[in-house]
Amino acid sequence: MKDAIIRAFEESIQAKRAFLKENLNSLLAAIDHIAQAFIAGNKLLIFGNGGSAADAQHTAAEFVNRFRIERPPLPALALTTDTSTITSIGNDYDFKEIFAKQIKALGKEGDVALAISTSGNAANVLCAIDVCKKLKITTIGLTGGDGGLLAKRVHCLLKVTEGKNTARIQETHILVAHVICEMVDRKLFAA
Repeated sequence: MKDAIIRAFEESIQAKRAFLKENLNSLLAAIDHIAQAFIAGNKLLIFGNGGSAADAQHTAAEFVNRFRIERPPLPALALTTDTSTITSIGNDYDFKEIFAKQIKALGKEGDVALAISTSGNAANVLCAIDVCKKLKITTIGLTGGDGGLLAKRVHCLLKVTEGKNTARIQETHILVAHVICEMVDRKLFAA
C-alpha cells in the first residue's frame, strides 16, 4: 500500500511538472485573457462535467469571493450550479445544450469561457464552445491527453498530457485554476 501511495504522489507531481513545461506560454495567455476581460467589465463563464463541474464551481468561488488577498469580487459564473436551469434544458432539449443555452442567455462579446474537460470530447462542452465562437467570446480549454476535439476549437489550450489517469489530470486542473486566480489578482491588484 505504501508503494501505491508514493506512486500516486509521484504521478501527480510529474503531471504538474510536465504541464508547466508544455503550457507556460499558454497559461500566461489565459491569465491575460481573463484579466483583460475583468478590466473591460466582462465576466468569466466556467463549465464542465462531474469533477470538472466541481472545479468550475470552486474556481468561480475563488474569483467572486476572494483567493489569497482582500479585493473586490470579480464576475465569474459556474454554469454547473443552477439545477433547475440544467435539468429543464436537459429535459426540454438535450443534455448537450445545458451550457450552450446558458451562454446564449448570459454571455456577450468580450467575456471569456473556461471549458474544463479531461477528455476534451464532452458533447455539451463542445456545443458551448461553438456558441462562444458565434458570440465572439474568448475560449480557454483545460483538458487532458491530446485535448480531444476541444483542442482545435479554443483560442487558448491548456492540456495535461502526462499520463491518462483522470485523477492526476484533475489534480493538475485545480492547481492551474489556483494559479490563474493568483496571477489575475496580481495583474489587477498588484498583489
